[in-house]
Amino acid sequence: MSGKHLIENPTKADGAALWRIARDSKKLDLNTPYAYLLWCHDFADTSVVAKVDGTPVGFVIGYRKQDTGFVWQVAVDASQRGKGLAGALLDELFGQLTAQGVRYLETTITPDNEASIRLFASFAKRWDATVERQDLFSATDFPAEEGTHEQEDLYRIGPLSSQ
Repeated sequence: MSGKHLIENPTKADGAALWRIARDSKKLDLNTPYAYLLWCHDFADTSVVAKVDGTPVGFVIGYRKQDTGFVWQVAVDASQRGKGLAGALLDELFGQLTAQGVRYLETTITPDNEASIRLFASFAKRWDATVERQDLFSATDFPAEEGTHEQEDLYRIGPLSSQ
């Protein structure tokens, strides 16, 4: 895959590929394939997918709550990493959402996920916004039956305005 990235809102036809990209990341909490299909169907207007030659190679899935866009997951295929694609996906999505009144972005990140922390810090810098971090979910909030899960810190970026 060497073509140019096309970034657009996903369709349900993209769901299976998004699941595979998330699975292959080996970093994200993997949801069921059904969840990715449902996300592409019900939350397409608050999510974006990058494609090369018609094949999904990265995505941001999220939802809107009042004036805040919440990023659920960001993933980029290994073949496309290091090319600025995750940042381009975030910029495209929040360019769309600020036009709809979204002024803040939120996401959760585990403390050891330095790549995501850098991604969102860089996003805030590009959008001339501040970043606030606070504890959200401790490791003990997650069910013990699922094994250990690191704490998730809430990152809030804003205020954002159209660029």
